[in-house]
Amino acid sequence: MEAILFYLTATVAIISAIFVTQCRNPVNSALNLITTFLCLAVFYIMLESPFMAAIQIMVYAGAIMVLIVFVIMLLNLGLAVKSRYTHGVPAAGILAALVLFVVNYFIRAGEATGTGGNITSEVITSYGHTELIGRAMFVDFLLPFEIASILLLVAIVGAVVLSKREV
Repeated sequence: MEAILFYLTATVAIISAIFVTQCRNPVNSALNLITTFLCLAVFYIMLESPFMAAIQIMVYAGAIMVLIVFVIMLLNLGLAVKSRYTHGVPAAGILAALVLFVVNYFIRAGEATGTGGNITSEVITSYGHTELIGRAMFVDFLLPFEIASILLLVAIVGAVVLSKREV
């Protein structure tokens, strides 16, 4: 039963990810991206990480997608999408299939990363998902976390400045 849910969710995630790149309307692409994010949340639930699934839904499918749709509306990208070039699609499809087969070969041939971590299932049950993620985010990776938030703020301010015609 778990395998059926995995393959069904993976199929939906792949199809919606393809639609993210193939839709001509940016708002439809954003909606398909939300579907992909929700499928990732289902994967987190299947991996017994409910906190990450909730964060995936609240932060990415909620707040970040609201910002992306807001920027799309500000920039009025609906008119710029009409002149799309499609001459490189077959070559990109062949290249993507080749990369898929090579990655599949390397994953099946050996370990994916070759390294192991010190977080085991016993550590997770003793501390909990939330404490381990919070400790890693606010102790070990505080600087990258703050840099990402500043970059998001700069991107939003840049979109507002670009949308203003008379500054």
